[in-house]
Amino acid sequence: MKSDSGSSTDEYLSRLFNPANREDVITEDFEIIEARLAPEEKNRLEHCWKLTKDLYYGNFPGYRSCNTEYHDYNHTCDVFGASARLCDGMLAEGRDLPPELYADICIAAMLHDAGYIQEASDTEGTGAKYTRTHVKRSMEFSRRHREDFHLSEERCDRICLMIAATDLATPIPDIPFEDESTLYAAKVLATGDLLGQMADRTYLEKLLFLYYEFSEAGFPGYETEFDMLRKTLGFYEMTKKRLSETLNGAADLARSHFKARYGLDRNLYIESIERQIDYLGSIMEDSSVNFRKKLKRMDLETISRTHRESVHA
Repeated sequence: MKSDSGSSTDEYLSRLFNPANREDVITEDFEIIEARLAPEEKNRLEHCWKLTKDLYYGNFPGYRSCNTEYHDYNHTCDVFGASARLCDGMLAEGRDLPPELYADICIAAMLHDAGYIQEASDTEGTGAKYTRTHVKRSMEFSRRHREDFHLSEERCDRICLMIAATDLATPIPDIPFEDESTLYAAKVLATGDLLGQMADRTYLEKLLFLYYEFSEAGFPGYETEFDMLRKTLGFYEMTKKRLSETLNGAADLARSHFKARYGLDRNLYIESIERQIDYLGSIMEDSSVNFRKKLKRMDLETISRTHRESVHA
């Protein structure tokens, strides 16, 4: 996507966060980050992406294809894209980090939810049953297959610490980062995880997939799909605090990215998220129409059936 002074912000929002454009956008995400990397790191990133895609599509030896419908390949694409653009924002601001850290952030984005993938011998239910432990499992997967991903032990350990920072239940100060640069890189990844999923134009619809994941994992307080939507408003308030305080405002790097690359002095991730939360608020306020009729960006009629089939497959 090239900068065009005549393009409206709405066009950028639709272009970047519409799942229908995902393959074009992910290609662009790679162009953005790879332009900043040495050839060796570029090759490493492309190799890791191929293996990540194989993992989600059932082509990684010893593992089933992904069968969680919220934490899926598309989610990984969104988080990778957000992380790559935040890295670009860091570089646009002249942040002085070791060059390989930028690649490590992106590889961590690829692997951060690998823990949802079931091993081939695990045929009971879906990967959603690992919701509580998926971060630990993602780290274990990364260590088990670090040589497949062409990672040294040192880099793999660093990537695992970054992945640990995406766990909302783990206080970041409790994670033993080796230095301030890795700590900041982890906060960038954790920011990309939040921005990537919530800026997706189908985020509200996908919350219904998340409800089924929480249901299978046995999370209390989520008795209906509507509970998931209702509680997302509170989650957003928590997210804003996490972004600004715990993650040190790393989300502002997106604004630096869009300004440097497209001449837009705006944070399109935050704008997309706020639009969706505003719409969710209007859904909560109007009980005269079934909430499903107001979620129009995905075919929701098959969600329950698809989930039941995946659980019993």
